[in-house]
Amino acid sequence: MISSLDPALMEIVLLSLQVSGTALLLSTLIGIPLGAAMGLSRFAGRRLVIALLYTGMGFPPVVVGLFVYLMLSRTGPFGQLNTPLIPDLFTPGAMVVAQTIISFPLVAGFTMAAVMGVDPALKLQVQSLGATRWQTTLSILVEARIGVIVSVIAGFGSIISEVGAVMMVGGNIEGSTRVLTTAIVLETRKGNFDLAIAIGIVLLSISFLTNVAMLRLQGRTFDE
Repeated sequence: MISSLDPALMEIVLLSLQVSGTALLLSTLIGIPLGAAMGLSRFAGRRLVIALLYTGMGFPPVVVGLFVYLMLSRTGPFGQLNTPLIPDLFTPGAMVVAQTIISFPLVAGFTMAAVMGVDPALKLQVQSLGATRWQTTLSILVEARIGVIVSVIAGFGSIISEVGAVMMVGGNIEGSTRVLTTAIVLETRKGNFDLAIAIGIVLLSISFLTNVAMLRLQGRTFDE
C-alpha cells in the first residue's frame, strides 16, 4: 500500500502533515519569541511564568483536547462567534488549535534553555558594539540556533504522534479530519490490519526521521 501510493493512505498522510505542519508553524511563531524573551529578560513574576511554561510542556494531550472542545463547542465561549480565526469543532482548524497548544510550550521551553546556555559575554559584546535590543536578541538566537531548531523538531514530534486531542476535537471523520494516529485506532478496531500496519509504518518513519534530524543537529552520530 505504501509503495503503490494507496489513495486512502496518501489522503491521511497529507492531512496529517498539513495539520501538524500548520500547528508547528504557529507554535514556532509564538514559542521562539516567547522563549527568547524568557531567556533574556528579568521581570517580576518570571519564575511563575517559567513554572507555567514547564507545566505546559507536560500537558496531557487529552486534557488539551477537552479544553479546546469546551471552548469551541456550541455552548462554549467561542462556539457562537463564527469568525475565520475561530474554527468549528470537528474540522482541521480545531485540530490545529489543539496541536498548537500542545507544541508551543515545548518550542518555547527548549528555546529558553538554548538561549540561557549562550555565553553571557556574547550579549555584553554585542551591546558594546551598539546593537539594539532586537539585534542583540537575534545575535543570541543565531548563536543558539541548534538548540532552537531542536526545539522546533521536538514540538513537531509531540504533535505528529499524539492521538487524544485530535480524536476529541476532530472526530476522526473520513476524508475530513482523519489523521495517522486516529486512523490507526479506527482501522485496528475494524480489523483492517493491513491499512493500520501501513499507516503505522508511515508514522514510525516520520518519527524516525524526526529523531535522526534532531541527533544530527545536536552533532551526534549513531556510533556515540
